[in-house]
Parts: sequence; C-alpha cells; structure tokens
Amino acid sequence: MSAPIEDYAIIGDTEAAALVRRDGSIDWLCLPRFDSPACFAALLGGDEHGHWTVAPAGEVLRTTRSYRGPTLVLETVHETTEGEVAVIDFMIPRNGAPDLVRIVEGRRGKVAMRSMLSIRFDYGVNVPWVRRTETGIIAIAGPDLLRLVTEVPLRGEDFNTVGDFVVGEGERVTFELVWSPSHLEPPPSHDAMASLAHTEAWWQHWAAQAKIAGPHQELSLRSLIVLKALTYGPTGAIVAAPTTSLPEHLGGVRNWDYRYCWLRDATFTLYALLHSGFREEAEAWRAWLVRTVAGQPEQARIMYGVAGERRLPEQELAWLPGYADSKPVRIGNFAADQFQLDVYGEVMDALHLARRLGMACDDTTWRVQRSIASFVERVWCDPDEGIWEVRGPRKHFTFSKVMAWVALDRAVKEIEQFGMEGPVERWRAARDAVHADVCARGFDAARGTFVQAYGEAQLDASLLLLPAVGFLPPDDPRIIGTIEAIERELLVDGFVLRYRTSTGIDGLPPGEGAFLACSFWLVDAYALCGRLDDAHALFERLAAVANDVGLLAEEYDPKAKRLLGNFPQALSHIALVNSARNLSELSPGPSVDRSGS
Repeated sequence: MSAPIEDYAIIGDTEAAALVRRDGSIDWLCLPRFDSPACFAALLGGDEHGHWTVAPAGEVLRTTRSYRGPTLVLETVHETTEGEVAVIDFMIPRNGAPDLVRIVEGRRGKVAMRSMLSIRFDYGVNVPWVRRTETGIIAIAGPDLLRLVTEVPLRGEDFNTVGDFVVGEGERVTFELVWSPSHLEPPPSHDAMASLAHTEAWWQHWAAQAKIAGPHQELSLRSLIVLKALTYGPTGAIVAAPTTSLPEHLGGVRNWDYRYCWLRDATFTLYALLHSGFREEAEAWRAWLVRTVAGQPEQARIMYGVAGERRLPEQELAWLPGYADSKPVRIGNFAADQFQLDVYGEVMDALHLARRLGMACDDTTWRVQRSIASFVERVWCDPDEGIWEVRGPRKHFTFSKVMAWVALDRAVKEIEQFGMEGPVERWRAARDAVHADVCARGFDAARGTFVQAYGEAQLDASLLLLPAVGFLPPDDPRIIGTIEAIERELLVDGFVLRYRTSTGIDGLPPGEGAFLACSFWLVDAYALCGRLDDAHALFERLAAVANDVGLLAEEYDPKAKRLLGNFPQALSHIALVNSARNLSELSPGPSVDRSGS
C-alpha cells in the first residue's frame, strides 16, 4: 500500500522539486523541470521504481519533522533505542543545476544509518549505468546524469547504491545529489553546511517580504512558501502541483498530470501574491500570462507548460501500477485541447486586477484584453467543457457564462476607469445580454438556486464565486438560495464537493474527495453574506486538514481522513491565503472583492 499522501513534504529550488516521505525516503524527484522525464517514480509505482532513503538502519521509536522556520529546509528527527539523529533535506536555490543536499546530524548517542539510492530515470523505466568516483558515484542513462557525492563508502546491491554508516552526537555526514545533462561535465560539488546557511538565508530573506495580518499568519506564510516552490523561476510560471496521477479517488481513474500552468488560477494567484507583499512574483506571473496568451484568442489553451509550451499530449504509462493501484498513470493532459469559456474571464479579471493595484501595463496587455473581449463577444453563446474539464459532451455551463460576463465587464471597466480605447457600448450590450441569459436559463426558480448547466438540476461549487466576481450582490436572494442549496447537496461532513460525480456528467466513473479550494470558496461566500461564525468555523476545519508541515493536496476524504489528489496543490494553498486574508479584514467589513470595481 502506498504511504498516505500527507506523509510527504516538499523541498525545491524554484525550478525543480522533490517529495520527502516521513521515514526519510525521497520518492518523487522531477529534474530539471516539472515536466521532465528525469525523475524517480516510487510515489506512483512502488519502491522498485526509484527512491532514495536516508534513515536509521534499526527500529525507529518516534519521528518528528518540521521546516526550519520560514524556509523550505526540512528537518526530520528520528529517535531510536541507540540515540537521536536528524536528517536535514533541502535543494539549493537555483545553483546552475538541480542540487539536492541531505545532512545527517547526530543529536544523541550513536545511531546506525543506511542510505539506499535506487535511480530509475524516465518514470521508472531506465536503470542507469553506475560508475564509482573518488567522492561517490555517477549514474548515466540516455540524456540524464546524476552524481552522488558523499564521504560514506558506497556499494552496489541489486541495482541499488547502498551505504552504511554510524553517526554520533555532534557528528555530521553529508550527501549531495546533482543532476546534469549526460553530455556535459557535472557541476562542482558544494560545501553542505555553507549551502545550508545560504539556503536558509535565501528563504528567510524572501519570506521577510510578507505582509500578512490576522490570526493565520504562520499557515498563510507556509502556503505562500509552497507557492514560491511551485514557481518556475526563469519564466514566472506557477504549476498547479509538482506531481502527476495522484488519485482523486483511491483505486480509480481520476489521475491527472498537474505539472502545468492553468490560466484559470491567474486571478486567485495575483490576489494572493499582491495582497501578501510579493509584487515581484506577481509581476513575473502577470508577464508570463500576457506572453502566453498573446496571439489569436481562439488558439489559446487553458493550460501551458512552464515556458508557455502549448502541446501537452496525454500518454499513459502502463508499466507503473500507480499510487494505491490507481490506474492509469498519465503524463501530459488532454484537457489542454478543450474549449473552456471561463478561462477568458479569469485572464481578463487578472489583468484588470493588476491594473487596479498599480502594476504597470504596456500596450500589449490592452491589445490582448481587447482581442479576448471581442472573441468572448462572439462565442459566449457556445457550449464548452467547463471549469472542471469534463470529458463528456459540451454544455452550457452556468459558471462559464458568468465568466464570459466577467470578461466583458472587465473590458468595459478598463475603458471607464482607465481611459482605454474600445467599443464600450457594444461590450456593455453584450455584457448585459450574458447577464440576462444566465439569470433566465442558469437559475432554477422553483428551487431558488443557480445550477451547473442550463436546463439541468445538478449543482456546482463554482457557483459560490458569483458574488465574489460581482455578478450579483452577496445579499441577493438568488445568491443566498444557491449557498443554501450547496449546503444541502454538496456539503459532506463539513467539506464541499465540486459536484456529484454520480451523475456521470464528466464522462468518468463516480467517486472523488471533497475539493479543498471549493471549501475555501464557501468560507468566502459565508463571509460576504454576513455568516461570519460559519466562515471562521469552516476555515478552522479546513486548516486542520493540512498535514503536520502545513501542506494541502487538491482534495480530502472526510470519511477516511486522507488527502487525495496531486500534492501539494497550488490552488488549495492560494485559496487558504485568500480566505485567511478576507477573514482577517472583516472589520469594518469583509474584503472579498473580485468584482472589478
């Protein structure tokens, strides 16, 4: 059985990332980009597909772990009958090559330790050729090279590299694992302790920029550090998660590759970064967004690679059994080819928010916005695959239409508020037509609620965003009725489902956990309509779901009490930051505002 997802912690250098299990095993390492095939894959397919464990050789009585202050330096402490030892894991902030360091530090007594490195490149397929060096080993397979540097004597066992050693109180043993292209000389090694000091100082300097108020500062800052870890430094892109195919339903087929950048996350991300003091990251994200969507709107994708790559073909890796036997394991994402009308509203909302908050915008930005507004004006009547990327037939999804309204509304506001040039009367008329259409066809008057798609009874948690984007005021009876309907039909043990998968609307077998971002959206909806006690109670319930180092996945199973889906999930952490900020500013009133005003 695969280890619970919540047993993992993330380390990274803003270009690569690794997941470290509680017992000291690194089971997922993507190098040098999140979408690179040069990675271990044990988290998907079991230990035979690659891992690196540095842990006590004997019985462990107790293990605790934490990040060292506001950093991404992970310290795991093992207590044994012989003593106590700490394993300190980190990746050096981009150093010219992905560089992972592990420091074993004796705290008490003498502890026998073992390092076991099983390298399997290309998602567990390629066993490399390994040769010894004076300082460790070099492993090569095809385009990939890994060099392990350590003073520990190493030997080969069953295609693994093993090293046994003893660490006493006050002693340190170090390991450095560096990736490079196999046709180049590997970069020089570094002093481990100097690298630790540099890495801690780098993260502390970055975290010192944070401007966070309220009672949830520590949890919010940890979420922002995760967001920084999911940033691809050279371009400013932010991936949804560093993993692929961690299931939304154990043993099921809802296993997707999230190592890409979704346009849909744009506004949420900008809101979280700008209001938390991280303007440089916000500007880099906005710049990536404008570069990526520049061109004809009809050719835009709903997701891209970290450098703006458009072609993300989906493949299944049949040789991997998958996490908890959840198949298939996928790389690439078929949804990149879908038509999702709502993303145009998200892009327009993000760019308008940036302008409202004083970020300089060049002529290209407005040309992109004009092009999007004109495109939405033409196509808003068309059905689409919707926010949840259904693999069934296209429909007239209510939220998609609302975000078409947002796209046109923000275009109008750019002209009204900032003096931009464009066909404002025409866009106003189109905006009003969309609004009337949604209210007439997306609202079930008999039940007093908006619905997922025109003419259908199914509810959808995305409807919780209607007051936040300014479609209707939060005290409108239709908004109140929608919140109450979602409470009745999508709230399970205090957590919110995206929608009921049992209806088969998404073309997949039923079953998934509660969606954490949607649950935070309910926090915001409660706050906007004045249900402050409910908002605070739900936020506390959601915060308690984070694992022991403050990380959230995409979903949560409230019955099994397990995290589900790709991990850590950017949108979950972004939603936490935004909800925490909104709750902290409830006096004199709630501040949730994506209305564009």
